[in-house]
Amino acid sequence: MLREPPLTLLGALAHHYDELIAHVRRRFGDAGFAREVVHDVCVHILEKPPTSPVRVPLALLRRISHDMAVDRCRAEDAYRARIDSTGDAPDHACDTPDVGRQLDAERELRWLEDAIAGLPPRCQTVFVMHKIHEMPHAEVALRLGISRKAVEKHLHAGMAACRAHLARARLVRSCSPAASIATCGANAVRETRP
Repeated sequence: MLREPPLTLLGALAHHYDELIAHVRRRFGDAGFAREVVHDVCVHILEKPPTSPVRVPLALLRRISHDMAVDRCRAEDAYRARIDSTGDAPDHACDTPDVGRQLDAERELRWLEDAIAGLPPRCQTVFVMHKIHEMPHAEVALRLGISRKAVEKHLHAGMAACRAHLARARLVRSCSPAASIATCGANAVRETRP
């Protein structure tokens, strides 16, 4: 009587594929889920083959399939719990800001452009080279033939002028005809404090 050579673990998986799917489906209820688990078992065996021969391959495959199915169920439960804990999250993220925020940003950008345009010529050049073109102080100084200290002085003056211009522009906006004088006065005090 000829004895068949023992199956490798991967060979046993191929031979008992349908049986393994039925085993997982009986325990976890879904044939699609069972197929995914058995495919995960196959990938696991391919990535980490056993180092020693397996005496009862089908038993080991059932154990690995069961353990992987449990792990997958736990991961799905944890994922659902995270999703449920977010409450009423929107169905999709909005890539564009709402119209009001976009208009505010455009208005502030125009105010900043006006502030930069109002700077003295050398201060404006230093400010644009460093803040807009992101040149280091040393490079700005080298290109303009001035000291690093002069670059710092111009940047400090430019930042102060821009902050003051933006504060005045915000104050003017908050003191629209619809705003009361008391609100306008309170905003003026708030805007001028450091």
